[in-house]
Amino acid sequence: MRVASEEVAVWRCANGIVPAELNRLIYVDDSGHPQSGLVVYGWVEFAPHRWAGVLREWLEMRKRLWREAGVPVTQELHTTDYVNGRGRISRRVPDRHVHDGVDFWKDFGREIAVECLETLRCAEGLRVGAVYRRRGPQDLARTKQQTYADLVARFEQELAETDSLAMIFMDGDGSDTSYRSTHRSLKLHQRRVIEDALHLDSKHSQLEQMADLVAWSANASLDRHPSNEFAWEWYSSYLAERDPQREPRPI
Repeated sequence: MRVASEEVAVWRCANGIVPAELNRLIYVDDSGHPQSGLVVYGWVEFAPHRWAGVLREWLEMRKRLWREAGVPVTQELHTTDYVNGRGRISRRVPDRHVHDGVDFWKDFGREIAVECLETLRCAEGLRVGAVYRRRGPQDLARTKQQTYADLVARFEQELAETDSLAMIFMDGDGSDTSYRSTHRSLKLHQRRVIEDALHLDSKHSQLEQMADLVAWSANASLDRHPSNEFAWEWYSSYLAERDPQREPRPI
């Protein structure tokens, strides 16, 4: 005789078996160096009850950037653009970054990045992480897929050990079906990550912009070419104390 799921739940609770709870919201973004075959995934995460507090601290920082530097709260902070001086995230550059009438957008962007990193470092309840894999550049798409699959497998193992559930959010429109197939290849009755990865447009998601900064900083710490020397230690200086592993880890 088949027992209804509601009866199973009642039996589990009556016998002191607590049902698995959703306790991790994980926002992931990718980075890397295609020419060398380096693939990086970075993320921010927190328990659901920390969501409002983490977002509030970030938004307070964004409001401060608007007041002091003219960076609109709605302006996307895409790390690759603004730390390299390509993105015009403000209509004006503070006087300290104007020399002989020339606006130094790189210096301005990197100052903004450090302000954002400091906010992540201090956000109560926030955790970050990053993993990477190095392979030849000839099959980068496959390397990305395998790296993501191994990352999800790691999350699944951690969640099983704590008998808990999670949701993963990623930047993008969901057109890359490899992410979906990674989740659907797992056995449904064992899965701990709810649904497939949910895709958000980073232009409108402050949390994905946070994940982008983590992934970019992890990549800069690994791919130490001279043009990124200013950011080689960003991960260790600002993010390591929020990372249980203390540094990007190979996977």
